[in-house]
Amino acid sequence: MRNFFIGLLLLPIIELIIFLLAGNLIGIPETLFVVIGTGILGAILLKKQGLKAIRNVQVQLNQGIMPGDAILDSFCVLIGGVLLLFPGFLTDIVGAIMLIPPTRRIIKVLLMKGIQRKLQKKNRVTIIQ
Repeated sequence: MRNFFIGLLLLPIIELIIFLLAGNLIGIPETLFVVIGTGILGAILLKKQGLKAIRNVQVQLNQGIMPGDAILDSFCVLIGGVLLLFPGFLTDIVGAIMLIPPTRRIIKVLLMKGIQRKLQKKNRVTIIQ
């Protein structure tokens, strides 16, 4: 949890550095255009992919299937879309990766492994003498 907060504090600094480097490299108007464009694209993709993911959850629930995979899809779409809405190049890259279906499958596998690891740790008893 501590690493999460450290990352949360470092992210704006890293994004600012990348933003300044991009402004020097391609120009300030072009950099602003890219950042605004990815925000708009993020909103469009979030709406389109999000509605599709929610429909998949509803279909699976109506069929009596536990929608675990569909829920992970929805989670990835939500996080990816929100990351695209944030201004910055690093968040845009991670957000795009989470919205592209082939890379989303990889992220879902990693998420499942992480969740399983956390659940296994919770079921262990540690005795300290």
